[in-house]
Amino acid sequence: MSQFESLRIQCQDGYPLSARFYAQQSQHAKPLPVLICPATGITKQFYDSYATWLAEQGYDVLVFDFRGIGESLYGPLKKSTASIVQWGQLDIPAAIEALLAKTQAQQVILLGHSAGGQLLGIVPNYEKVAKVVAVSGSTGHIKNLKGRTKLLAPVMFKLIFPLARHTLGYGPTNAIGMGEDLPKDVAREWAQFCSKPGYIINALGKTVQQDFHQQIHCPITAVWSSDDEIATESNVKDLLRLYPNASTHMIELKPKMTGHKTIGHMSMFKRSHQNLWPEIEAQLQL
Repeated sequence: MSQFESLRIQCQDGYPLSARFYAQQSQHAKPLPVLICPATGITKQFYDSYATWLAEQGYDVLVFDFRGIGESLYGPLKKSTASIVQWGQLDIPAAIEALLAKTQAQQVILLGHSAGGQLLGIVPNYEKVAKVVAVSGSTGHIKNLKGRTKLLAPVMFKLIFPLARHTLGYGPTNAIGMGEDLPKDVAREWAQFCSKPGYIINALGKTVQQDFHQQIHCPITAVWSSDDEIATESNVKDLLRLYPNASTHMIELKPKMTGHKTIGHMSMFKRSHQNLWPEIEAQLQL
């Protein structure tokens, strides 16, 4: 049964984020808490079952909604000024500090799903992250996509998003089954960052002035599935190469070998795939 405390996190610029804190429920408490950073357009509710399970394993867990998403959206979506750069420079740092304050720990383990595991290189308080586990983590470079997504992404990035920016005022991803509709600048940056290798490094010198990729030394593990159309092997490698001074590790899961028809980009956190949860949890250990 899910048990959590609702929190409001204050970012450095004053923006409030909606969050959930799951206190550890085991006699054998783990030394460091886990911060779950969501994928693009995915709300904190999606991670409820996994966060509850982690708490039962002895972890204190915090999961939050990025600004402009879920309960961290205030007012009409078309008026949201949220951006992916703000997620990395403001939201994740605030969530780290909130979790440390709540637990009195010195560092957190960052469990990032997709975009949630792509942004550490622009997080100012990166030194407070002891380890990163990037589930379905990659740069999402459009040329390395597979399957239906390889066909859909160019249409979404080059046609739907630019038109919708001026007609709707937001990125209409919900209608095509890709999470919540996105603030217009999130949609624009997503398209820009995925158009070239390196994702967030495409913002350096433009909307991002501070780059911490070289300074990051904590271990980074990417866990992805062989049938993921976004986090393909090439795109996972493209993400890990951004951290030349970190110890990086790749773990590929294959659906048939784990008893599933599919895993893809989203299923690792679903109850239907809970036999994969211990595999992810094993990577959280220092």
